[in-house]
Amino acid sequence: MAQLSTVKKTPPKVIRQSVVLRFMKQLDLQLMVLPAMLLILVFSYIPMYGVLMAFQDYSIFKGFLNSPWVGFKHFEMFFQSPEFSEVMRNTIVISLLKFGIGFPAPILLALMLNEVRNMAFKRVVQTVSYLPHFLSWVIVAGFVMSLLSTDNGSVNMAFQKLNLIEEPINFLSLPEYFWTIIVTTGVWKEIGFGSIVYLAAIAGIDPHLYEAAQMDGASRFKQMFLITLPSIMPVVIIFMILAIGNLLNAGFDDILLLGVNPVLRDVSDVIDTYVYRVGIKNSRYSYATAVGLFKAVISVGLLTMANYIARRSGNSLW
Repeated sequence: MAQLSTVKKTPPKVIRQSVVLRFMKQLDLQLMVLPAMLLILVFSYIPMYGVLMAFQDYSIFKGFLNSPWVGFKHFEMFFQSPEFSEVMRNTIVISLLKFGIGFPAPILLALMLNEVRNMAFKRVVQTVSYLPHFLSWVIVAGFVMSLLSTDNGSVNMAFQKLNLIEEPINFLSLPEYFWTIIVTTGVWKEIGFGSIVYLAAIAGIDPHLYEAAQMDGASRFKQMFLITLPSIMPVVIIFMILAIGNLLNAGFDDILLLGVNPVLRDVSDVIDTYVYRVGIKNSRYSYATAVGLFKAVISVGLLTMANYIARRSGNSLW
């Protein structure tokens, strides 16, 4: 007769004591994390009760307790809206373009900078590429408008000098150019700052790997694909998961500033600008909350799916 092995269970009191002891040993680190945790609690978690508005006909005079509950009325209104397909199309297309071009761009820049041997030139390139990140979208939008202006705009002047066009083109009034402008501007603004993490990951690669590959006759190009890229792949996968989770964040500041022309609304109206224009400006707070909640639920689903797929490669957020 087989004997059942007895498993000793750790008393809950002992577990609590071990957690307290570990906390006390890391007290200095925990105190450093505490302000950030409070910041997240106050500005991210406490305001989450506001999603209740999505299921109410909210009135600022009645408040949350007295506003009538309407269920999924505002979600149905959004799905049945004639602008739904247009807003979703613009959001998905712009997001995919930004992901397809903007995500690999910092990786390519980091790989190229890693191959530069002239340190002075490398520092100059890094500084020049980092600077746009620290400019507000108001400044960047003004800069882009000046470049593309029909009145002494640098782009139109260059095209005319090269005999590519006869008359100046009003790029910011033509829908066919808007997606190209918004994606190119976003990549230019963030490519340098995004490459910092990848450069840091590359700096942590064991130099002996490159020496061994060089002794085996591997060129710099082969070393890049056989050593550098596989070594930073865990970092790439983590950022890819986050990027997929943010696919519906097509942008707000850049699109609002560069797509201010009503002529561009057919190609520039995304979920964020739609919420601002229809929900906030028209005081339809419950409707705006419902649209924002719909976007948040889809984003969480995309993040979970991307994390599940990435987990099979051994790299995931959780």
